[in-house]
Amino acid sequence: MILILNKMPRNSRKTNQKLLIDKQMRTFSGFFSAHDLFGRVHEHDATIGLATVYRFLKDLREAGKLYSYDCDNRQLYSTTKKSHCHFICEETGEIIHFDVNSLDFLKDKIPGTITSFQIEVRGVCKKCD
Repeated sequence: MILILNKMPRNSRKTNQKLLIDKQMRTFSGFFSAHDLFGRVHEHDATIGLATVYRFLKDLREAGKLYSYDCDNRQLYSTTKKSHCHFICEETGEIIHFDVNSLDFLKDKIPGTITSFQIEVRGVCKKCD
């Protein structure tokens, strides 16, 4: 098991706080928010502030070791490149997450290789239709 912290930029010191944040971040199997991570970290060390968690996430994201996505006006994070798709009902505001298996229809339109994507589709759900 390799700590993500081992892949931090050279000028970043390994501190006990960062080790704890890294350990708690690895407990998430999917997407998580800074507040989700802060809640887990705070259970173990109440002296670690939310700003410290945000700085840690920012450093990892800038180093390319963490991925971020926008969802419902919140930033979500993932330790692996995942694609993030959701449908938003314009009547209720409900957000329904879904998976997309292929973006083959885009291959001829994009001048490069797709590594991850975020899709937001808006409309009226079947319940409101």
